[in-house]
Amino acid sequence: MKRYTVITAEKPDWDTVPKAYIDEYPWGGDYRPVSYAQLAFVPGKGFAVRLTCFESDPKALYHNYNDPVYKDSALEFFAAFNSGSPYYVNLETNSNGAFLAAKRTCRKDKVPLDQIIDVSRIKVKGVREADRWYVEYLYPLDVIRDVFGVSEFPSGYTFRGNFFKCGDDTDVPHFGTYNPITAPAPDFHRPECFAEFVME
Repeated sequence: MKRYTVITAEKPDWDTVPKAYIDEYPWGGDYRPVSYAQLAFVPGKGFAVRLTCFESDPKALYHNYNDPVYKDSALEFFAAFNSGSPYYVNLETNSNGAFLAAKRTCRKDKVPLDQIIDVSRIKVKGVREADRWYVEYLYPLDVIRDVFGVSEFPSGYTFRGNFFKCGDDTDVPHFGTYNPITAPAPDFHRPECFAEFVME
């Protein structure tokens, strides 16, 4: 199991926030664009998230909440912020800033996030540059509290999660992960394969 240290910063400097490289491809494939995730805790606000992929022309057909963005070129963060609970949220994004999300225990057991909170509280920004694209958003503490029942993240606190890069309906379908997954076919909904996140 990989371990990612979550730094604390009032205003994260993305040049120095540790990178979690999404470089595991359990199901093979030659298309493996350089991709990584960064996470920082902003006191009193929440978790700042940035996911980056070096693709110059990402597929991006979808624009609305709960569209199937995983069919586009997508970057994803699955997080289980309450270490004493079986629940996690899959937050999947494309370069348009569209996202889908649900509270789950597995692939089949889910409640769309908009049935729990006002999803406008999560604002995803998608940015395209010449050789890469990235998404940024704040995972607000009040959203984490309402979904997971926790809002305190002291030094040493641990939770679990994983980062992903995929493109189910792209010219070259691909399925990359941060922490390795053991499954016979592509399936990111394997919380037993999540990495450990440790608060600095």
